[in-house]
Amino acid sequence: MTIQNAPREAIVRRPLLTAILDPANLTSRIEVKQIEFKPGQVTGLHLHPCPVTGYIAKGTVSFQVEGEPVKTLKAGDAFFEPANTKILHFDNASAIEAMTFIAFYLLGKDEHELIRMLE
Repeated sequence: MTIQNAPREAIVRRPLLTAILDPANLTSRIEVKQIEFKPGQVTGLHLHPCPVTGYIAKGTVSFQVEGEPVKTLKAGDAFFEPANTKILHFDNASAIEAMTFIAFYLLGKDEHELIRMLE
């Protein structure tokens, strides 16, 4: 039996995240980055001038957007960081294992800055 003749199984699409974007922000390109953290590594207080969505590929993350409670994200979980909103925590929650995530930066035509570290 060839692949073309194989029985067709249903493709499962499991919802991970629905994020509402500001209609005033026009996305003209998306930059995708794989980011790796060492055990216990933290980002620090920051924001993104553009919306960011992504998922945890490996490990566990302590995640908190300003005004929301801290969440623990594990491999396979998705996240959303609204533009110009403080990210209080995006930290590797493990002191012994590395963490990897994939981030999708939704950029406008003349946007180039991905992250802004804050005091």
